[in-house]
Amino acid sequence: MSDAVTLQLPIAGMTCASCVARVEKAIARVPGVQEASVNGATEQARLRVDGSSAGATALAVAAAVGKAGYAIPEDALRLRIDGMTCASCVARVEKALTRVPGVLRASVNLATSTAEVQRLAGSAADADLIAAVQRAGYQAAPIADGATPAPHQGDEGWKVALAALLSAPLVLPMAGDLVGTHWMLPAFWQWLLATPVLGWLGARFFVAGWKALRAGAGNMDLLVATGTSAAYGLSLATWWRDPAGMPHLYFESAAVVITLVLFGKWLEARAKRRTLVALDGLRALRPDTARLRRGGTEQTVPLAQVQPGDEVVVRPGERLPTDGVVVEGRSHLDESLLTGESLPVAREAGDRVTGGAINGEGPLVVRTTAVGAASMLSQIVAMVESAQAHKAPIQQTVDRVAAVFVPVVFGVGFVTLLGWGLARGDWADALIHAVSVLVIACPCALGLATPATLMVGTGLAARRGILVRDAQALELMRAVAVVAFDKTGTLTEGRPRLVERLDAAGSADDLLALAAALQAASEHPLARAVSQAAAAAGVAVARAETPRAVAGRGIEGRVDGRRLALGSSVWMAELGIADAALAARARVWGAMGRSVSWLADLTPGRAPRALGLLAFGDHPKPGAAAAVASLQHEGLRVVLVSGDNRGAAEALAREVGITDPRDVHAEVLPADKARVLQALREGLSADARVAMVGDGVNDAPALAAADVGLAMTHAEGGGTDVAMQTAGLVLLRGDPLLVAEALQLSRAITRRIRQNLFWAFAYNVVGIPLAAFGLLSPVVAGAAMALSSVSVVTNALLLGRFRPRT
Repeated sequence: MSDAVTLQLPIAGMTCASCVARVEKAIARVPGVQEASVNGATEQARLRVDGSSAGATALAVAAAVGKAGYAIPEDALRLRIDGMTCASCVARVEKALTRVPGVLRASVNLATSTAEVQRLAGSAADADLIAAVQRAGYQAAPIADGATPAPHQGDEGWKVALAALLSAPLVLPMAGDLVGTHWMLPAFWQWLLATPVLGWLGARFFVAGWKALRAGAGNMDLLVATGTSAAYGLSLATWWRDPAGMPHLYFESAAVVITLVLFGKWLEARAKRRTLVALDGLRALRPDTARLRRGGTEQTVPLAQVQPGDEVVVRPGERLPTDGVVVEGRSHLDESLLTGESLPVAREAGDRVTGGAINGEGPLVVRTTAVGAASMLSQIVAMVESAQAHKAPIQQTVDRVAAVFVPVVFGVGFVTLLGWGLARGDWADALIHAVSVLVIACPCALGLATPATLMVGTGLAARRGILVRDAQALELMRAVAVVAFDKTGTLTEGRPRLVERLDAAGSADDLLALAAALQAASEHPLARAVSQAAAAAGVAVARAETPRAVAGRGIEGRVDGRRLALGSSVWMAELGIADAALAARARVWGAMGRSVSWLADLTPGRAPRALGLLAFGDHPKPGAAAAVASLQHEGLRVVLVSGDNRGAAEALAREVGITDPRDVHAEVLPADKARVLQALREGLSADARVAMVGDGVNDAPALAAADVGLAMTHAEGGGTDVAMQTAGLVLLRGDPLLVAEALQLSRAITRRIRQNLFWAFAYNVVGIPLAAFGLLSPVVAGAAMALSSVSVVTNALLLGRFRPRT
């Protein structure tokens, strides 16, 4: 029996002694748990589990605690992984990490050389994870929150150049053979030139290959090390048997293969650094210092010392150091690197601004609202890094292939050796053919095909104002057949104005005063419109008591002793409010595209009655019609899903180009939007997807229910954190055209991934048989292997030329 492992896990949700007993009982029932004790004071569970199954037992304990009504919190860790060269390395590191007790998931990215580990809090200590990676043959180090993964130090171009200089005299005699001249070097000089290439310049392949062999796994390094060692060893043996003659040696094959692979890895590293340019550009937007205004004086301090509430002075031409609200000044800000908006945008007192934007012509004083990890720029960088670290669904298939790739290649190499040796009796020639098989295999290209493209694509998307939170959403976006838009703030400006009001009896100003009192504490766009209208009319506004928002319907509260409700026609019908004259006027306004709210008196002891109507007007966004036309041109069905009245929804639909009444869903409550999305899926093919575009808290359930959720943010602070955290894609400016651009970009990224995977598989499917049949020399095989990785990364970089169709 293996040694027991002790785990200390926090338990959330316990409130009393019976909770402790319940959790203890649930844990004790889990197979593999030898001993369990729960401390209610520290909210910790201490358990001893069987070491041979500690990882599975920890996950089973978490599930049992959850089933009992409690939870074990989770946390995440990012690690820098050094020494990975191919897809097989990725699989080995992931396997090593997931075996550590308490690890829930581990995702390793070859392109960024990073790992993201999701673990149960209190388990899988950093040191244990690092040790697990080291046992697998690699090096690991934690990456601090908000920190940039340190790139590999030094440029190894000099090694490539030196290896080429040493290998050149070994290759030049081949050119002499073409013209009938014998330039072959003596065996001693061949050995003298090849040995430092293998033993010194190419030592990394042998060290990494030996570590892989010790760990019972295979990778690209093992293939290269085995193949070149075989050629080098065969040359030594042949030379030993005939030291005085000029036997056919293969030192040049071993040296040139090492040189070509070094060259390929050098090019690959340079190309991979270019894939990080977009993230580096975003990080560079954050200045190191800020100019604070305190007590009437200005002082420059490190950015880390700025706190929310501090007033920051930003001079013309400077970058804003923090997110905040303008309290003084007026200027134009260049937000192009943040939102993709090419034109400077006007900002004045009361407007929200984002750190990283460049101030234009006027000085500004900004009251800080968010700093550090809470700032929009930090969140954008974190989301892009997270998207790059996660795997697209197609990569999971590639990983399964990569897990068996190296053993299969060794098997093919061994069969090639036996086949040629037994058929011809020339075992030296057979060994060289087997070497070609090992050297041409390209697990590196398989490992880079998807992550390299995603790195370029997510960085490009961020520069264009599209934030990818989930790589899976990016892949699913290409298959979207139906796009459902919310109305207010998504297709419309989201800045409605009160354009009409009708009081059932009495003064229209009384109606406005009561409505403004109810809406005073609300941030809803219609509430702001009411408050602005009351202020413009100079109406005195009382304070509502216990105002309460009713989701999807409106707001209610007490004003001057009366219980009032302000909301939609649907809600009024539910409350039993009926007024034929007001209903007729509401229908007229609705047909004109107005959003209509009813004000009703629900005071107990009186019959419920309508007090009047408020009508609001909102304009479509400038790009709304073009966005709808662009999506329809791509072959997509565009649908409007709104909580507004049918007249207003249909009027907007006509303005933006949605002509089929069946594509307009009006008076839909937030909780029912998910049901509408499900109905839209009916009749679609199995691989067709439905996308939802929204911007508010009430859109969050629909964004989560859609196959692809797109959350829209606004410069004025319109997009909500809830919507952003629910959606797979975040549009950093409120332009509906970004939806069409996201679709086109998704298709371009997916197309590039498929091209890369085709070439990665083609190199192997075509190259390995050619090598096995003796049609490729080791030198040509090594060149093909080096070319495969470089071509995959280069093809990914070509995605940077993407331009949206208009």
